[in-house]
Amino acid sequence: MTEAFEISGVPSEGGVLIVVDHASRHIPDDIDLGISPEYEDDHIAYDPGIAPIARLMTENSGYLAVLSANSRLIVDLNRYPDEAAVIVESSDGIEIPGNHLSDEDRQTRLDRFFTPYHDRVAALIADLKPALVASLHSFSPVLRSKPDLQRPWDMGIMYNEHQAAPRLALQFLGEEEGLIIGDQMPYSGKDLNATMNRQCETIGQPYIGVEIRQDLIREEAGQRRFADILLRSCDKIRTALA
Repeated sequence: MTEAFEISGVPSEGGVLIVVDHASRHIPDDIDLGISPEYEDDHIAYDPGIAPIARLMTENSGYLAVLSANSRLIVDLNRYPDEAAVIVESSDGIEIPGNHLSDEDRQTRLDRFFTPYHDRVAALIADLKPALVASLHSFSPVLRSKPDLQRPWDMGIMYNEHQAAPRLALQFLGEEEGLIIGDQMPYSGKDLNATMNRQCETIGQPYIGVEIRQDLIREEAGQRRFADILLRSCDKIRTALA
């Protein structure tokens, strides 16, 4: 583990690389975001339930995970470095005073957390040549800022231009696992897909973007259930793509 990322599992060429942009709620001691402690455990800070799923998956041979080591409020790794939302000043109605930064301080934060993480992801893809990259996230069933918005899916699959692996995932997860699957829900991968665009789309690397509803995976039983589901589906996708 470094200040920017954690590695779980044993490297395996041609296996599955799991990428978890919002794995941690950790806030470094030398950074004061100026928010109430209750929001440090909120969905605005990280993706609840998703890091344990990634670690469980890496107990299987051929699966390796790279996980963020800090809160998405420190830096949102699933954004572009020149995008305003990479260091968010407000999230789901909550102001983040400590993120009102000068250009110099903003660049310092990116150099410290954003660049090392993405450099490591790129190196792992180049070195391991994975059969599949699985980008794992979780989503809140309800948003404070949009309380009437319904988000009923068990899981969503996100993608941009490269659709072979996502189409297989939609088939396996919906038809064979019996889940309520959102195709480009709760948002579209054509609109929000920065990590996979940079790391996979540009080189033709097969990938799937996965979102799991947070209330289904807050406890260990749900985490194990969805880790098993994803393992089965990723193995089938690997076989189908071979």
